[in-house]
Amino acid sequence: MLKNIAVKKEYLLIAGTILLLFASYQLAFKKTIEAWQLNSSLEKELSQSNDIAIQPDYLERKDKNLDKLIGLYKADTTALRNNLINSVSLLADKENVKLSEVPVQDVANISDYFIIERLQFEGDYFSLMKLSSRLQQENGIGMIKSEILKVSEVNTSTGKLKRLGLEVMLEMVK
Repeated sequence: MLKNIAVKKEYLLIAGTILLLFASYQLAFKKTIEAWQLNSSLEKELSQSNDIAIQPDYLERKDKNLDKLIGLYKADTTALRNNLINSVSLLADKENVKLSEVPVQDVANISDYFIIERLQFEGDYFSLMKLSSRLQQENGIGMIKSEILKVSEVNTSTGKLKRLGLEVMLEMVK
């Protein structure tokens, strides 16, 4: 009978050891291994993206600063349009070109970021080309978006008169 008990003690020792290992794994080692794996994956992400722009607080501060700058540089579009027309008409007078028409702003050309102005000039070909060149070189009036040369016939008492016109679309940042 004692011999059977001794064998059972060895089995009990092995079973107890396995049970102890399982309990220690569940209580301590499992969480430690998960934390170590999480740490290694986070370190890998950090080393791959050493960019400060990922931080949300930084992005919020940057957004607020940009909003302040936009607020400082917002322009009154009516004053901007008047200044544009005045400076362009002075350039046209210098080149002996007539600013014939400044149409009302088209709804399709209204944007949150840009002002698109359509201007029509009349004159001879060389004067219109000089004006076009001056408009491209002039600072503060925007960028030429398109130019169209048009020939129109006007009925007068002496007959039909042909006039050369230039339609320019200028684009400015608000």
